[in-house]
Amino acid sequence: MDFDRAYADYLKDKDIKEIAKLEKKIGKTLLAYYTPPIASNLDDKTLEKIQELEKKLCVRLVAYETN
Repeated sequence: MDFDRAYADYLKDKDIKEIAKLEKKIGKTLLAYYTPPIASNLDDKTLEKIQELEKKLCVRLVAYETN
């Protein structure tokens, strides 16, 4: 997998290789966060809007609180 460093420029090539190596070893995709985001509590109406867009785009969306 190609790694986009736009938001994670503090990771070095060796760090990315370590993550990729572990992903391959465990057979899972890992998401790396410098500071874990806080998941949003959503009301039913907002959740429904997100789920509609997920279905339309065939993706999974995750809502996090903004700073």
